[in-house]
Amino acid sequence: MNDISVKISALREQLGKKLCILGHHYQSAAVIQHCDMTGDSLELARQIESIEAQYLVFCGVYFMGEAAALLTRAEQQVFLPEPHADCMMALMASGCHVRNVLLELQAMDQDVLPIAYVNTSVGLKAQVGTFGGAVCTSANAKEVLNWALTSGKKVLFLPDKHLARNTAQALGLGPDDWQILRLSGDGLLDKAKDLTSKRLFIWPGCCPIHSQMRVQDVQAMRLKYPGCAIYVHPECPPELVRACEGAGSTSFLIKEAQRLADEQSVKDLIIGTESNLVTRLALRHKDALRLLPLKEAYCPDMNAITEEKLLILLQNIERGTAKALALEEAERQPAKAALARMLTICR
Repeated sequence: MNDISVKISALREQLGKKLCILGHHYQSAAVIQHCDMTGDSLELARQIESIEAQYLVFCGVYFMGEAAALLTRAEQQVFLPEPHADCMMALMASGCHVRNVLLELQAMDQDVLPIAYVNTSVGLKAQVGTFGGAVCTSANAKEVLNWALTSGKKVLFLPDKHLARNTAQALGLGPDDWQILRLSGDGLLDKAKDLTSKRLFIWPGCCPIHSQMRVQDVQAMRLKYPGCAIYVHPECPPELVRACEGAGSTSFLIKEAQRLADEQSVKDLIIGTESNLVTRLALRHKDALRLLPLKEAYCPDMNAITEEKLLILLQNIERGTAKALALEEAERQPAKAALARMLTICR
């Protein structure tokens, strides 16, 4: 244990039950070792209400801290070790832009229910809540999208075009049922006649980390490791997902790795997602199978959270000088309503 780890452990002991550290699966092993809870976005959201600690430290990107702050009680505070660690996908859709598009669709007589992937700002979630929509994660996107599609309205899924299409295909929809929207700087470029036959409108955003993975990467792995199994995250392009044995959330990928390690039905398992998680899974199952990344893919924002920054934050919490994450009050209730609908749909 290095000096930083020792100091973090001492501060955790000193703060005791007042402190809870949460970490997303994409965090580095150096950070994850200090977390009281780890999970994907859905797992961590479900845990918030059960946490009694006064100080919640979220080791993840900014939108994750915002989501936690929406679900905490008034006496609790949420802190981020690196407040500038954002999500490139979340930056592809602002609340103001989405509101303009929804109003334009309404003006075209399109009755639309918005579904926002959790990888979005609290301002965008607030717009979704205002329009009666819900948040989803990669783990429950199918359930939430099905809820929206059976509402009798059309659906706007944002911001991830890959997750939208992969989820729609899993529900039996095809390219004739959806339209990836063409956007200007503040609204729509599509015409009303282009949209009337569509059930699903898709925002044209994506995760740059998962989008860089290609079918050619799958083909290369199958040549190099004959008989391998390949599983990927549904933020990957649909043609890549179709070329693999399965796709699912980070929790799904973790469970599949455990299942295949227990069964020992394959010698080589290839996983296409953020590399910090793949590295940990490879170490965990090294005695049962060879586990490799489909492609080296590190999220720079997730990796901006370090042990050093966690230590500085804990020191500032102990001194009473740490700055807690603050939300705009006007956005809090509608954004929380969108998150609450997700938790109700998937209860």
